[in-house]
Amino acid sequence: MRPGQRGTTGAGAGTNGRTRLGTAPVATGGAAGIMAGYPEAADKASLRRTNLGVMLRHLRDSGPQSRTQLATAAGLPKATVSVLVADLIERGLVREGELDRAGSIGRPHRMVELDGRWICGVGAEIGADHITVLVLDLRGTIIHEDRRALDIPALTPQAALREVADLVADCLSTVAERDMYAIGVTLVTQGSVDAASGTVAVATNFGWRGVKAAQELRTRLGRDAPPVLVENDAESGALAEYLASPSPDVRELVYVTGGIGVGGASISGGKLLRGSEIGHMKLDRLDRPCPCGRTGCWEVAVGLQAFLDAAADPSDRVHDLSVDLAERLGDLLDRADAGEPRTLAALATVADDLALGLGILADVLNPPRIVLGGYFAVFGRYLVDTAQQILDDRRITPTAARVIVTASALGLSNAARGGAQLALAGIFQDPSDVPVRPEPEDDAS
Repeated sequence: MRPGQRGTTGAGAGTNGRTRLGTAPVATGGAAGIMAGYPEAADKASLRRTNLGVMLRHLRDSGPQSRTQLATAAGLPKATVSVLVADLIERGLVREGELDRAGSIGRPHRMVELDGRWICGVGAEIGADHITVLVLDLRGTIIHEDRRALDIPALTPQAALREVADLVADCLSTVAERDMYAIGVTLVTQGSVDAASGTVAVATNFGWRGVKAAQELRTRLGRDAPPVLVENDAESGALAEYLASPSPDVRELVYVTGGIGVGGASISGGKLLRGSEIGHMKLDRLDRPCPCGRTGCWEVAVGLQAFLDAAADPSDRVHDLSVDLAERLGDLLDRADAGEPRTLAALATVADDLALGLGILADVLNPPRIVLGGYFAVFGRYLVDTAQQILDDRRITPTAARVIVTASALGLSNAARGGAQLALAGIFQDPSDVPVRPEPEDDAS
């Protein structure tokens, strides 16, 4: 994968060492530390924006904190922190929580915690056979989710984006009914994208080239719609996996997603790296033609279509694109669990060919963890053990670092989830972009 780091991301850590994507380091040297790397001429307004972001990211990464703890972590005077917290409370991004009585001497401190339940980001994933829309609030809670089965390659780009716009518009109406503010929409798609221009450069499995997707979607949503970004599905999925990781020490992973195409992206040093179409590595043992125009691509061997073709006849319901993918995969999983020979044989072939490519990624990138997403995750119990065994057998020495293979626990909507998180990322850099909450709710929940 090309190791060009995204300009909008960075790595930061709270006091518990947890790093999160889209953050900057929490400064420990007061104002001088905060300003490290910034122009000397930066004014007070920019310094304030920076400090607001530091507060918000620290609460996201470390959980509820007292003002004293925030001041210590940021290297700022407590009085300054109190002013910053008051600003974030006014914007509805944080709130005061419980009193911290554990192990304290003297008067207990009132804790401050992330709020932002009136702010949300929208992720809209467009796959070869579906559209998924998912909404997250600032705390990462799913507010709304919808999914529609759709044969995208059978439609023109404009017709497909019209369907996406309809689903997103319904979602935005639901958000508005809940008195929530959508800060942005990320369109998540397969293929190569130019995020700066919002263009899908090439999506071979859709038949798209040079599609100005962001512009098209903005036009269809109307002038009052939130800003629209465009991102690759593997990168969005990698972000979602990273942020959902239960381990505070995970700063490196490779994410491989299986659909009609096969994509990948990685996290290195807590930063999202630009993904690539790893599905077009020449790894198909039968050297079959690929929609990209070449032969022998990995996705021809392990992509969803290869699995479906091996597991069932063309007339089988699992090939019907009008049926939701989750249902079709559920049918095949039931067959595998029941011991149906053809499905098990198809999974065994995919497991072997999948492990072949994962072994190359492990050799080149040397990650501590590879996470399988898309349909690979649905059949994780039939794929992970085989892949793990093959990777273990390939270690040069028994003491060589072991690459752990896991299946995503986020389901088929993880790329849309990552898109929603990308839509929210700007708030954690500059909370001052968020308007003061018009009517704060006295909410005890």
